[in-house]
Amino acid sequence: MSRLPGLFPLLRVYRRRYVSAMLDWTTCPAVERVPDRVSGAWVFKGTRLPVTTLFENLEAGASVDEFLQWYEGVTREQVLEVLRHAERSLTLRA
Repeated sequence: MSRLPGLFPLLRVYRRRYVSAMLDWTTCPAVERVPDRVSGAWVFKGTRLPVTTLFENLEAGASVDEFLQWYEGVTREQVLEVLRHAERSLTLRA
């Protein structure tokens, strides 16, 4: 699963609709927000890596496999859960 078909329209919508109004990440089990860590940004659970890093890399053309190689503390399950959560959130709000 190096590339995800149909992901780029999702990324464009995500960036356009949620740059200023973020998704509600409170129901996504793959992420956490700790006020004293990374300025309170939503990060992949157990890491200091902001969730936005995933979307920025995918939008720039990286594959999920590349992202996982570059950011070893993040699991495939976390990435897929974040993408599913974003998709569900966009579908509910569309």
